[in-house]
Amino acid sequence: MTLALKTLVVGLGNPILTDDGVGIHVVRALAVRCRRDDVTFAEASLGGLRLLDLIAGYERVVLVDAIQTRDGKPGDVHRLHPNDLRASLHSGSTHDLSLPGALALGRGMGMKLPDDEAITIIAIEVEDVLTFGEDCTPAVAAAIPRAVEAVLAELEL
Repeated sequence: MTLALKTLVVGLGNPILTDDGVGIHVVRALAVRCRRDDVTFAEASLGGLRLLDLIAGYERVVLVDAIQTRDGKPGDVHRLHPNDLRASLHSGSTHDLSLPGALALGRGMGMKLPDDEAITIIAIEVEDVLTFGEDCTPAVAAAIPRAVEAVLAELEL
């Protein structure tokens, strides 16, 4: 019998900026389907250093967020780890750090954070993150069930 890991699943984004809220939509759908004592669901509109307090103390973390890549098509679902984001173009400000940088700093300060291998990012390729609206664009909305299944597969590992 395998011991369950204390797991946090975080939907990241802004739910009033069209596709930027896709991570939150995915986590809301997951919270209805997955009721396990070892899994906690959360929503957040933050990143970098501010994310550390939220994930501290968990053994495994699944982050669900919007992503825009050079060759991606809206609705593509990617499975990534923090090291895949080394060249991230997204940072809240010059005073914030990328996820890998924030994790390294937090560990250096003695925070109890999961290893990089225990952090999975389910990223949904998005189309519009600038328009005010609570609904995702059609291609991104259609990807929500696939992203939910991807997270459920992670939780079964």
